Amino acid sequence: MERVELRVMGITYNQVQQDAYALVLAQVDGPYRIPVVVGVAEAQSIAVRLENIIPPRPMPHDLFVSMAHAFGIQLEEVFISKFDDGIFMSELTFRNDSMEVVLDSRTSDAIALALRTNAPIFTTRDIMEKTGFVIDGFDESREGKEPGTDSEGEVGFQNLSMKRLEKLLQTYVENEEYEMAAEVKKAIDKKRAESENKKK
Repeated sequence: MERVELRVMGITYNQVQQDAYALVLAQVDGPYRIPVVVGVAEAQSIAVRLENIIPPRPMPHDLFVSMAHAFGIQLEEVFISKFDDGIFMSELTFRNDSMEVVLDSRTSDAIALALRTNAPIFTTRDIMEKTGFVIDGFDESREGKEPGTDSEGEVGFQNLSMKRLEKLLQTYVENEEYEMAAEVKKAIDKKRAESENKKK
């Protein structure tokens, strides 16, 4: 199983799902970008760390990290291990002087903890290729650029032609509007599946 390292690129407001945000993970030294839908509270916790903001009182993820450090427990890595029915599932590997423990975690919580401990984030190449988008003309010098925001809102993609959908997908990917790109990709996959069924 080939593993791929990811880094947190940023967070954008999810134009498709109300009260949700898209956490964008980027392949380290590579062209793939993976959008992960997270809730408001998780997005706030991640954003606070990304912006190096120190809250007046510890947030839940800060408290968890402080407790782990107090007991000599280190977060070794985050591994996004599965993608099922639109949901990413992750594992946290903790270690102390005498043992190693792997725990299941929501991906949003896992990322929030990884940012606070500088733990590496990994996934499989299969998950990355299944859920991610390739940035054409990838340039390492653009790494770290904040992802764009969308202004169109939800669109009835199912009514568009395949040619139009593919062009729209490319536009969203180029503009780093990954949450909308994900919706377009779903529409493309659905049309392809319908087309295959008609041939049978």
